[in-house]
Formats: sequence, structure tokens, C-alpha cells
Amino acid sequence: MRFSSLPPVWSKSRDIVDRIMPKPNYLLDFDLIVVGSGLAGMSLALRLADTHRVALITKRLIDDSATNWAQGGIAAVLDGTDSIESHIQDTFIAGAGLCDPGATRFVVEHGATAIDWLIEEGVPFTRDDTGYHLTREGGHSNRRVIHVADATGAAVQQTLSAKVRAHPGITLLENHIVVDLITGAKLGLKSQRCWGAYVLDITHDRVVTLRAPNTVIASGGAGKSYLYTTNPDTATGDGIAMAWRAGCRVANLEFIQFHPTCLYHPQAKSFLITEAMRGEGGILRLPDGTRFMPAHDERAELAPRDIVARAIDYEMKKHGVDCVFLDVTHKGENFLLEHFPNIHARCHELGIDIARQPIPVVPAAHYTCGGIVVDLTARTDIPGLYALGEAASSGLHGANRLASNSLLECVVFSEVAAADIRAQKSVTPPKLPPWDESRVTDADEEIVISHNWDELRRFMWDYVGIVRTSKRLERAKHRIRLLEKEIDEFYAHFRVSNDLIELRNLVLTAHLIVDCALRRKESRGLHYSCDYPETLPKARNTVLRPKR
Repeated sequence: MRFSSLPPVWSKSRDIVDRIMPKPNYLLDFDLIVVGSGLAGMSLALRLADTHRVALITKRLIDDSATNWAQGGIAAVLDGTDSIESHIQDTFIAGAGLCDPGATRFVVEHGATAIDWLIEEGVPFTRDDTGYHLTREGGHSNRRVIHVADATGAAVQQTLSAKVRAHPGITLLENHIVVDLITGAKLGLKSQRCWGAYVLDITHDRVVTLRAPNTVIASGGAGKSYLYTTNPDTATGDGIAMAWRAGCRVANLEFIQFHPTCLYHPQAKSFLITEAMRGEGGILRLPDGTRFMPAHDERAELAPRDIVARAIDYEMKKHGVDCVFLDVTHKGENFLLEHFPNIHARCHELGIDIARQPIPVVPAAHYTCGGIVVDLTARTDIPGLYALGEAASSGLHGANRLASNSLLECVVFSEVAAADIRAQKSVTPPKLPPWDESRVTDADEEIVISHNWDELRRFMWDYVGIVRTSKRLERAKHRIRLLEKEIDEFYAHFRVSNDLIELRNLVLTAHLIVDCALRRKESRGLHYSCDYPETLPKARNTVLRPKR
């Protein structure tokens, strides 16, 4: 019995898989493979599931995505006092001259339609007396951020994930991680097309061969390459690394956005204090109560994230302090309970009463602005392979992402990618060889993986952080090369595991980040170099091409 002959609901129960095909390697056929269960991946899957057999792959459970952690909201022109041109201009300013004009206009002009789609899907955006409540965040000249209190991402994730689980056209593969993409080049074919992927079933410890004429990478960013990050543990640069190995260009990976305000507390892991809190009047202060942002930028706390993050980094180093403080005590408890109930509750659990005490915060790696190069249909350099969301470099974010533009990009590009996939002519996938484990054994020392992971994250934080020097970057590159040799040897001799796959991807993505940073001989947006503090007159993208 071929798996393609079974109804789409077959894999809702994994014991069916075991009964029909208990072998270590087996083949699953689909029309579309989506890697990642955040907003980009889920929205694309839902748009195509009525007409295509869709496999949605996620490393953990469906809700373990960066989308689920997003607090602020989604930026779109929804008010009569706002305008498309204003949103575009704000995006350009934040992007420091590197935003692609066509991509920026395309995303902004489709903003209202994207929000309408989410509303139709059932996302319960916060309302006020005039309709949907819009807040303002740093870098925005108007209130245009639609939200669900201070937990927009969680509301979006829960709404769409319920629909994904219920849809008979979507096969949800939780606890699965892609080992590598399968392309025509790897099969010795003339066509370079992507035909699927080898995927590790983590629960059953076996590699599955997934075949489809179209594959979409929506796997998120690479925040876990840094010691301090607001990202979930799944953000290990998987999509960027696998696309590079398949032959895709990547661009602008030097632009790692550090969110200015991550909660600083020994019991809090990567808890983000939303940008909207500063948008609603939060003030950044030193431990002695001194306000410092007006000395760094005329927009003070409403300056773009890169400026605020560098200002905090500067003040922490100047005064030798471990953190700064975000003060919202003047807003009153009722206001904070209404607008920031989740932050209020989490801080209260940790003994911080935000209505009476300022919140200790530090910058942390937050968003990967560069990624896999795509066009306005989300196509990559490899036919049959698309990329969406944080894994992609569409040209929207430039040298610095404007707050709340990222979720908007996910929805807009999922729509155009779906349209492009629908319009394609039918193609017949070739025969794919099973995953070969004939020459490997079980790992003898897993400590090698955990030690290398820790070393990577620490030197990336120290050498490739908010403020950089060429010497630090070269040191990072040297250490990455040593790690790559160890990991490649480990990968060649031992069976793959989730930790090994993630580490392999993370080290490669870190290598690409450092290479991009070394090529940029200026300071622009999120990349600040002490050796090249000036911004060059002409903005250029940093594009890396893999050797064929």
C-alpha cells in the first residue's frame, strides 16, 4: 500500500504509521511540505490545504514557535489618519537605506488585507470604543499596531493551530526535524529542483523521506546562536543552513536585531518586555533613576530598536551595571492591567510589581533580519523551494526591522506563495533514495554537542554582539572553523539526533553571520563596527553565494 493512496487524515494517529510501515526508513508523498509551524507556515498551509496534500513539520509541538512568543502586534494602515506612504517611510527610516522599495510597498499595501484574513480566521484583536484598538511602537509615526492585549502572537498561534489540527488536508508532523533538503543536484539530475527532505522522526528515532514538488521553509531565525535571546529554543537557523547547503543565496545576515528590553531576572528565561510598553509611555532609567534616552536620540524611548539597544549597551558598559530599568509606574495599575496583563502577571510571579517598581531589562538577540534570498513570490534560487518569514530575506526589513512588521510579512508572503504554488503545472517527482545509515554508529560522547553549543553561543555574544570590531569578528570566525571540523566529523560517523542537527545548522548559520559582518565596511542599522563607525553614502546588500 502506498502512503499517497491513503486519505489525508491517516497520519493523525502515529500508530497507523507504525502498523503499516515499521521499517526505519519510509517514504511519504505530499503535494507540499511546509517546514515550520509559526504564522508564516500555518497561514500558507491553511491557504492550500483545501486543494493540496500538505505536510506541516515542526521540531517540537505546533505551538513551539516564535510567533507564539510575540507580544506587541501587527503593523498595518487601518486608520483614516494614517497612510500607506507614512508606513513605507517609517519602514525605510528604520531600515537605514537598505529596504527594497518594491518589497516594502508590496507588503505595506497588502497590510489591511492580511489583517482582514486573520480576523476572518478568528483572531480576537483587542477592541475599544471606536473599533479595533491600535497602539504605537518605536519607529512608527502613527498608531497602527493592531494587537491582542500584550499577547498577540499567542492569540494568533492558538487560533491558527486549532484550525491546522482540525483540517483533514494537513498532516501535522510534530517532533520532526529536517536533516536536509533533497535536490536534483544531490540526485545527479540536470534539474536543480527541490523534491523534498530527509526528516528525523524524533519520537521514534528514525529518518523519514518526504517527497513533494514544492517545499516551503518557514522555520524562523537564529536567535539561539547567541547566549541571550528572546527566541524560543527552536530558533537554531535550520532553514537558512539547509537552504545554503542546497545552493541558495543568503543576504544581510549581519543584521541581527537585539531587542532592547528583555526581562533581567535569574528565574526568567527569555521573557520579552514588549516594545508597546515604551510606545505607551515607558521610560528607560539607570539604576539611580536617571533617564538617559534623550541624550542618545531626539525620539528618546520611541527611537528604533537598534538605537535603543545600543544606547542601553553603552550605558551599561559606561556605568558598569548589569541592567537598566523600564519605568511604567506613572501609568497606574488599572492601565497596566488592561494593556499589559501578561507582563504584569509574569513580573508579579517574580516579585516585581510593575505598577510600583521599574522593570529590570537588558538587550537580547531578537530577530534575524537577513536570510534566504527570495523574490516577491517567495521563490528562492532553487525551483520548487520557497522561503517565508524570519528565515527569508525579502527586502522588507533592510538593515533593521521596524517593530511589528514581521508578522505582517508572514501573512502577506504566505498569500503570494500560495498563489504561485496554485498556478504551477503538475510535475512528477523522481524516485528518492532512502536515508543511508549503513556506515554510522550511535554517538559515543554526547557531551561534545552540548559543549560546542555552549561555546558557540558565548563567543557569538562576546564577539558578534551589538557593538563589533574586525578583530572580534576574525576571532569568532576562527573558532567557528574549529567547531565546524569537529561537528562535520561527528556528523559523518554517528547517527543523527535532534541536538546534532540543530548544532550543525547553528554553527553554519553563525559562520554566515560572521562572513556577512566582515564584508560590511561601515556601520549601518543593526551592524555597528568600531573600526568603521561611518555610514557609506551608498547602501549595498551583503549577498553570499554558495560554491557549486
